[in-house]
Amino acid sequence: MPLFSSNKFSPKKIPQRKANSFSRQKLVEEEGESRLDIGNVKLNIGEQQFVFEDGEWTPESGVVGDKHKENQRLLQRIKQLESEKNLLQLKTEVLLDMLTETTAEAHIQDKEITRLRHELTKATL
Repeated sequence: MPLFSSNKFSPKKIPQRKANSFSRQKLVEEEGESRLDIGNVKLNIGEQQFVFEDGEWTPESGVVGDKHKENQRLLQRIKQLESEKNLLQLKTEVLLDMLTETTAEAHIQDKEITRLRHELTKATL
């Protein structure tokens, strides 16, 4: 009986893997590179649903999701109010410049009127 005639040391056949059944799974080729695109990853925890987008988990629904949407709405309102504030500050600066110019012109005209009155009183004397 030979020493190594047994099949104990020969490797066993590996069974074939089952095909993946991801419906959103696609092979995307960009600039000569192949990568796997599985779409948006969603996670349900209790009544809350989160979506993985742009490398970040964002709440989509549930209590946290509603607060997130409210926060987004408030942030948008803040941006709108800041742009209105900037516009009003610009208008205020323009009005102050106009007021300064008008005041300077009125001061010059007052000096001219005073000078002309002084000359008129000299001429009549």
